Amino acid sequence: MTGRKSSSRKRLRKAFDASPDDSHPRSKSRHQDMSATIIEVALNGPWTRKHQPKIPVAADEIVSEAIVCCKAGASVVHFHAYDAKTGDQTTDVALIESIIAGIRDEVDALVYPAIRYMSNAEAIHASSGWRRYEHLAALGRGRKLDWLIVDPGSTNLVRYSDTSLEDAVVDINSPAAIKHGLNIAAEYGLNPTMAIYDPGYLRLAHHLVGRTTRLKTPMYRFMFSEQLTFGFPPRSYALRAYLELYRELAISAPWMVAGLGTNVLPIVAEAVVMGGHVRAGLEDFDLGTETGNLALVEATAKAIEAAGGKVASTAEARRILA
Repeated sequence: MTGRKSSSRKRLRKAFDASPDDSHPRSKSRHQDMSATIIEVALNGPWTRKHQPKIPVAADEIVSEAIVCCKAGASVVHFHAYDAKTGDQTTDVALIESIIAGIRDEVDALVYPAIRYMSNAEAIHASSGWRRYEHLAALGRGRKLDWLIVDPGSTNLVRYSDTSLEDAVVDINSPAAIKHGLNIAAEYGLNPTMAIYDPGYLRLAHHLVGRTTRLKTPMYRFMFSEQLTFGFPPRSYALRAYLELYRELAISAPWMVAGLGTNVLPIVAEAVVMGGHVRAGLEDFDLGTETGNLALVEATAKAIEAAGGKVASTAEARRILA
């Protein structure tokens, strides 16, 4: 680390740790004290090219972009599989397996796909947990996965620009479905990655994680947005609020900053100094952007290093989640 970067990191830490007592929200867990910062790349998301025109859709596109992003610093890859003919999302296990294999043939990366999209009527059904995770359970049995999505709550996903509410949805995850996902993660030895859209998500996640035996370390993902109405925008006060709740709940698991329809780069420096990790990519970034996944990963790596941090290798990412 250069003297300039070290001084920058010290100034940031002094500013963020200015509290006169030990009640400041900076976590002191062994996970957050790790010096390396994980970059996850979320390659495409559920948007389709209607809302995010630069996303990779075909399997070879997803594989190719994952590889170059990993070579640029990403150690975790998340993707949504698409039917190349229809342009719709799919949970076809063979297709997902081929994408994962294509990535791992070229780079060492932690890889995980999306859960099943469900209508509101399906999501509130008693069998929703089984149906949402059926393809992921099959992949878990085949030892194809590293992480597993478990979204611990429900929220309205509404874009400010969608004045007709034509594309507005309610993202529903029932408590039973959430627990089902955690049970699958425990059964197959997967790290749950848990999107935190508002503080209630974190409280429920912590409650259920503590009641799931043999569960590996979760990664909590603080979700921010500028273009959608949920939760907080990516601001320092918002990150501090989540970390204060972290402290109150005595959570020791690692966390990262992420979002939907937003740019989290303005809070990356603070996240690095506070011991967090960062998600980048077109699933999260401003909708309609002409920026690509590689540029977003490169910008994230640069921001981490500018804050005095070090981009984690895949081996380091595994140790952080051990």
